[in-house]
Amino acid sequence: MNEVLAAALAAGITLGVPSGLAPGPLLTLVITQTLRHGAREGAWIATAPLVTDLPIIVAGLFLLGALQDATLLFGLISAVGGGYVLFLARETWSSGPVTVNVTNEAPRSLRKGIVVNLLNPHVYLFWGTVGVPLMLRCGGGLSFAAWAFAGAFVGWLGGGKVGVAWLVGHSRHLLEGAGYRWVMRGLALLLVLFALVLWRDAARLLGVVTGGG
Repeated sequence: MNEVLAAALAAGITLGVPSGLAPGPLLTLVITQTLRHGAREGAWIATAPLVTDLPIIVAGLFLLGALQDATLLFGLISAVGGGYVLFLARETWSSGPVTVNVTNEAPRSLRKGIVVNLLNPHVYLFWGTVGVPLMLRCGGGLSFAAWAFAGAFVGWLGGGKVGVAWLVGHSRHLLEGAGYRWVMRGLALLLVLFALVLWRDAARLLGVVTGGG
């Protein structure tokens, strides 16, 4: 049992660390929110998986046998997610310069992070094809080792993004004025790219296009 637990923790850390630092809509939102409102708000974005992943995991443990029939659902989620990420790109592009004082708009960081994560089909695909199967191999929903894997993965994923928020927050003074505007516009273009990727995935999942790498 100790060997199973150790293997589960190792797997969670091995998968969680790169996932926390990998480019994606949530990490981009962590950076943009940190630049606009400070490291604390960026860290709130990073905690979104703590809210979103638990119900996905529980549902996956019960519905794993039906995942092969969920292609249409993943396609629709991907299409909606692409639209929301494109909205965030527009908002990011039009961002004004950083101000040290409190801004007029409410950051709503955690809510934004939750929406982005829930509309990202890769979260569902990860838990459906990698995370939940690993948990089942560790003993299923009643196994401590299985939940240790899930906790290690989500903890390191969120921790990596909190670290990014902290680093970005401490360089905020370098991104005022024109420099800030160009950084935000670059991040907006990156969000547009992610939106296009999500729409490409939606087209494939919905059968609009076939093939491709």
